[in-house]
Amino acid sequence: MTTLYGITNCDTVKRARAWLDEHGVAYRFHDFKKEGVPEDELDQWLRAPGWEALVNRRGTTWRRLDDETRASVVDAASARAALLANPSLIKRPVVNWGPQHGVSTGFDAAQWKKDHAV
Repeated sequence: MTTLYGITNCDTVKRARAWLDEHGVAYRFHDFKKEGVPEDELDQWLRAPGWEALVNRRGTTWRRLDDETRASVVDAASARAALLANPSLIKRPVVNWGPQHGVSTGFDAAQWKKDHAV
C-alpha cells in the first residue's frame, strides 16, 4: 500500500492527498508531527531518492537555520542528523509508492499521473 508522509497543515501535502483521493489511490497518511520521522524509512529515503532530494532548501525552516548548520549539510550522514533534528526540513510529501514504484518527494500531478498510470 502507498504511504504518504508529511504534516496535515502543509498545502502541498493537502494537494497531494486530494489528488490521491480523486484518483482512487488507497494510501496511509503518516503525520510527522504526531508520529515522528521513522528512522528506518529515513535511512532508505537517504539512499533513494537521495539526501539532496529530501532536504528542502527552499522552505522557511532551512532559511531559519544558522549559516554554520546549513553549511554542514554536505552528505547523507549530515542530512540525516539535520532532518531528524528538524523534520520540517524534509521536502513534502514523501510518498512510498510500494516496492514496484519506489519513493518520491514533492507533489507533481502530471508526473504522478504518468508514473502511476491513473
